[in-house]
Amino acid sequence: MAEAPKFNLRNPAVKRIMQEIKEIKQDTSGDFLAEALESDIFEWHFVIRGPRDTEFEGGIYHGRILLPAEYPFKPPSFMMLTPNGRFETNMKICLSISSHHPEHWQPSWSVRTALMALIAFMPSPGNGALGAIDFTKDERRILAARSRTELPRFGSAERQRVIDDMHARMLTVEAEKEAERAAAQAGGSNAGPSGSGAQQTPRASMEQPGAAAAGEQGASKAGDEQAAGSSTPAPVVTAAAATRTSSAGDAAAAAHSAASAPSPASKPATSAAAPSASAVSPAAAHRPAQAAAPYNPGVGYGAAGAPDMAAAAAAAAAATGQAAGTTGADHMLTALMWALYVGIGAILLRKVMGVMGVDLAELMRPYQ
Repeated sequence: MAEAPKFNLRNPAVKRIMQEIKEIKQDTSGDFLAEALESDIFEWHFVIRGPRDTEFEGGIYHGRILLPAEYPFKPPSFMMLTPNGRFETNMKICLSISSHHPEHWQPSWSVRTALMALIAFMPSPGNGALGAIDFTKDERRILAARSRTELPRFGSAERQRVIDDMHARMLTVEAEKEAERAAAQAGGSNAGPSGSGAQQTPRASMEQPGAAAAGEQGASKAGDEQAAGSSTPAPVVTAAAATRTSSAGDAAAAAHSAASAPSPASKPATSAAAPSASAVSPAAAHRPAQAAAPYNPGVGYGAAGAPDMAAAAAAAAAATGQAAGTTGADHMLTALMWALYVGIGAILLRKVMGVMGVDLAELMRPYQ
């Protein structure tokens, strides 16, 4: 590669070329390699890979780039050294990015962008342009296969050394890229089943809440039946209370009331049914009064029933108070906002009247 001390770094073209030499070394696309001669940084040699999914795929094509002294304000010239069936060899080719069309060239373009454009131009038709040829696809495939083993012979020993070295490097880069692509495809195929399983997971999670709700409903029903079975003193009264209720929450409340009757066997049932009754008490408190089980003289309402009613009343009062507090706070905020609007309006009115030279005191004097 070129060394900086051999060239005048004050020259804008040299400064630009040296910058591009550093940038192109960092390119890892694997689609091309480019290098300037050590003796002349205005002459570059490049090697490109044939575009994938075309008749040029698999080919390795060498070429030259000649940069003008006014670079980057004037476009470079391109020559192909490897037979390819699309461009003539050892002849300046006509492209919109080459010296044949300086009106299209942009100084912001570089050797890297020009090589990318050249790769894109290869599958396009020649249409009789200067340096363009139109071989058949089969002929181009044959030339692509030959380009891998038949290196072009051009110029001095320095140029030939650069060509040979870049060809070997391109073969290595191509092998590395193909290995990476094969590993990526193998990883994608192995991740297929797990991906499908991951797609099924949301469906299972969507169905799970319904199953969980059904399980909770069945557990609540089983707890109610167990509580009703353990209250042997009044089984008929428990069934009547369950018939009058309109939901599982009221049935649990009726079972809890029946379990409060004095009986040795009812103590475990009372402790088992208590969580269910406490869980549905807030919901039952918001229902209409006729939905709750009415008072029945035949049912023993002991100390276990009184705390539930008190808790329900407390929950209802708390909910009402919370709603009232929220409404009061909203009204207070609204009043403060209106007061702020009025104050701002008064200040603006006073400013406007002061600018207009109107005295507010004189205007208000007739109304005092």
